[in-house]
Amino acid sequence: MEKLNGLIAAPFTPMDDNGELALEKIERLVSLYEKNGVAGSFICGSTGEGVSLTFEEKRQVMEQWGKVKGDKVKALFMLGGTCLKEMQHLAIHAKECGLDGISILCPFYFKPASEVQLVEFCRQVADTVPGMPFYYYHIPALTGGHFSMARFLALADGKIPNLAGIKFTAPDIMDYHACRMFKNGKYDMLWGIDEALLSGLAAGAEGAVGSTYNYAAPLYNKIIKAFQNKDFPGAERLQQSSVRMVELLVKYGGTGAGKAFMKLIGLDCGQFRLPVSSPSADKIRELERELQEIGFFDFCSKI
Repeated sequence: MEKLNGLIAAPFTPMDDNGELALEKIERLVSLYEKNGVAGSFICGSTGEGVSLTFEEKRQVMEQWGKVKGDKVKALFMLGGTCLKEMQHLAIHAKECGLDGISILCPFYFKPASEVQLVEFCRQVADTVPGMPFYYYHIPALTGGHFSMARFLALADGKIPNLAGIKFTAPDIMDYHACRMFKNGKYDMLWGIDEALLSGLAAGAEGAVGSTYNYAAPLYNKIIKAFQNKDFPGAERLQQSSVRMVELLVKYGGTGAGKAFMKLIGLDCGQFRLPVSSPSADKIRELERELQEIGFFDFCSKI
């Protein structure tokens, strides 16, 4: 299957002041990505609050992305991770909407006991839409699915014909590299730690998914270019800017602060739904001041 190269943003799901979907803003996200060199979108993952949306809301988000994504921005949809039947229904709808791929999490309440069970669970979702690229979303810090992805690939190879790869959001470089080298790089291994993009590139990553690519894509494209040009000191300096930015993201609330960054670049996506908390207006002003100190507005994405 075609592999994804470059930056894949994890879009925020836009909300209005009442916490309801603001679907009309999705077109502005697509425009933002096209303008700032983002090649794709990984929709309704952690950043997109997929686990906080209803079944019907997920369908609506899919439909809107299918309408506005155009030909330049690939759109992958994260279906969920707990209800098998729901994910199968959503997979079919994703295909009907013309999206480019689907993904699921490791079940995080009733957890699989082994990689064998995880592969079978994934297979039953992927088989619903034969031929549509399927990605497993590996984020063990949130799901508790601390499985070997190298073993997962070995078991899934041939059993899930439309398995395209893995969104790998974990710091285990050895496991990541083993997956990259599996069958001469057969599978698309999307790197998922923004503040360590350079490490992913060194391990062979060609595509990367991240939340901060929404609002700082120019910085990360410079990191990629410096690495490709073998300007490793330059790449390290640029990566340090990412580290400082992510430190501020964590300081002001982690996931819940992401939409504040979007507001500061000029695209208001509302607030996160509970239980994720969003920073107050006063905190956003403090964040803006600290971002100015690290030069964020020199390398941020432009609306």
